[in-house]
Amino acid sequence: MSFEGRVAVITGGARGIGRSIAKELAAGGATLALVDVLLDVAEETAAEFRSQGVEAAAFAANVANPEDVTRMCGEVIERFGKIDILVNNAGITRDNLIMRMKEADWDAVIAVNLKGTFNCIKAVTRAMMKARYGRIVNIASVVGVMGNAGQANYSASKAGVIGLTKTAAKELASRNITVNAVAPGYIQTDMTDKVTDAARDAFLTNIPLGRAGQPEDVARAVRFLCSDDADYITGQVLNIDGGMVM
Repeated sequence: MSFEGRVAVITGGARGIGRSIAKELAAGGATLALVDVLLDVAEETAAEFRSQGVEAAAFAANVANPEDVTRMCGEVIERFGKIDILVNNAGITRDNLIMRMKEADWDAVIAVNLKGTFNCIKAVTRAMMKARYGRIVNIASVVGVMGNAGQANYSASKAGVIGLTKTAAKELASRNITVNAVAPGYIQTDMTDKVTDAARDAFLTNIPLGRAGQPEDVARAVRFLCSDDADYITGQVLNIDGGMVM
């Protein structure tokens, strides 16, 4: 799967799943635009990639802010000339039961996870349509399909991402732009390391493969959907969950 000559924007690309996605695309020759709300965090990861011979640059943006996203995409195009691939990976959690959830925590999660994905898709659409080429992959979640107690805001945001994926795919298909989503299940990351042992065991008992996934499992699926091998796939949601949802 070659990405030579392709420029990939990866939000939340400095750490965790985003960093693994960046690594997979870089292995195929992609130029990386790593986006994080903190520029120094993105720059540290970009510097690591550059030390390995990968063309990579860091960009700061709060994806929940449309002006921030528009500025960031303009900077990427100014630096690299185009945007071929967008991976909407940035996301946050603010877990609590509905009866205890603060309105601010609901708003924050929806703003980053759902509105942020919309903002980024909107910002790259014009350039991709002009080029008549684009690959957009949104990181959803299986909880957007099945729900999860204590995650009303996160579940709603990821369910929204799935609906947004399908609509964007229909709107952009005629311009040779594919839009797909991957829905990770229980993946071993800094985010899931914070859950209790009881919650972790409950997740694992519902996974037929009997183990947590790794960021690389998600990254390889994203790599495929960004590649020419997936030219005829759009509007789809691929669960990366060890069989948790089937």
